[in-house]
Amino acid sequence: MFYLIGSIILTSYLTLAFKVCEKYKVSIFQAIVFNYITCVITGSVVNGSFPINGEVIRTPWFKWACVMGVLFVSIFNVIGMTAQKISVAVASVANKLSLIIPVVLSVYLYGETVQGWKLAGVILALAAVVLTCYQSKEQESVKDSGVKKWEYFLPLILFVGSGLLDALINHVQKQYVTEENNNAYLISGFFSAAVIGFILLMVQYFTGKQKFERKHLLAGIIIGIPNYFSIWCLVHFLKESPWQSSASIPVNNMGIVLFSSVVAWLLFKEKLSKVNWMGIALSLVAIYLIAFGDTI
Repeated sequence: MFYLIGSIILTSYLTLAFKVCEKYKVSIFQAIVFNYITCVITGSVVNGSFPINGEVIRTPWFKWACVMGVLFVSIFNVIGMTAQKISVAVASVANKLSLIIPVVLSVYLYGETVQGWKLAGVILALAAVVLTCYQSKEQESVKDSGVKKWEYFLPLILFVGSGLLDALINHVQKQYVTEENNNAYLISGFFSAAVIGFILLMVQYFTGKQKFERKHLLAGIIIGIPNYFSIWCLVHFLKESPWQSSASIPVNNMGIVLFSSVVAWLLFKEKLSKVNWMGIALSLVAIYLIAFGDTI
């Protein structure tokens, strides 16, 4: 349970941190890049050394770590584009609904079962996410005007990308990750994201689209350290969870939705409608059914 709680709190912290970045006009893209560089440094300190070498590159999981790094950078940017081009509500729903992808793949790849009360919990989880993320006209003015046709595909890309990332992390920890190589795997993923992000950032610096300021670097450090440990906790939780991954991933994702919504309401005074509170209540029921449905 320690790793589950850690994953929920630290991942929720990342979402809330980006909200603070918006307040202080911090470049989200720069913060993301510096965050991944910080993750590599943090992981190397935890590991005792920088673990990527010729032997690691030849391991069967290294290519998956590189794919994970590409997904890290891509998904963060698609979240930002979806929120800006369409709406924050659509970005939130597309991101959280993606939990269904690793659940379906767990059933297909590993022969796990989702039936009875557990299946009811998964269905309730999807409904709970939609209700919790729902934004009324009073809460947010949705940007309908000026949206290009191709931009309506962004939520679909976000949905698929987020789901595949969760599924990839779950697959690799099942097939390749051990206590000995866990940290090397995580650092490799973050290193891949850092390299890709740094190259793109340098291009933007030279073309004048971005300008370096210390607050962007500071934000990246503040986000990066918890980000590393959020993935570290998630990998450990999936490895040691008492439930099948088809239950573990929804419980983790629903916990993040629940915790971040309540904290945003308390700290940032975000307005939660009756529909949102209904979604939060429904998420508690969904978590219980997914986790303990087999015993009912």
